Amino acid sequence: MNKDLALTEATYYILLSLVEPRHGYGIMQQAEALSAGRVRLAAGTLYGALSSLCDKGWIRLLPVEAGSRKKEYVLTDEGFRVLRAELARLRELVTSGDYVLGGLEQ
Repeated sequence: MNKDLALTEATYYILLSLVEPRHGYGIMQQAEALSAGRVRLAAGTLYGALSSLCDKGWIRLLPVEAGSRKKEYVLTDEGFRVLRAELARLRELVTSGDYVLGGLEQ
């Protein structure tokens, strides 16, 4: 991942949701819960993002049981690296904001 690349909020929460294996609806629920309701993923948006994230190698589709239509996804090692890099980037943003605004009166 390019160090200067920032993830969209939706992508961040999708990756965060896939620290444990989840199917599409579970990802939608987890992203909404983790974001306190800010991120609500529509099915079309989610499945397009999942396809893109699979192509990048950040997540992978788990083997599907015979006869099951439920697809579960999970982070790859590269996905964990990307997620950790984004968390470090976000922490840097907060630290800079606290430094600049911390001395200002509210």
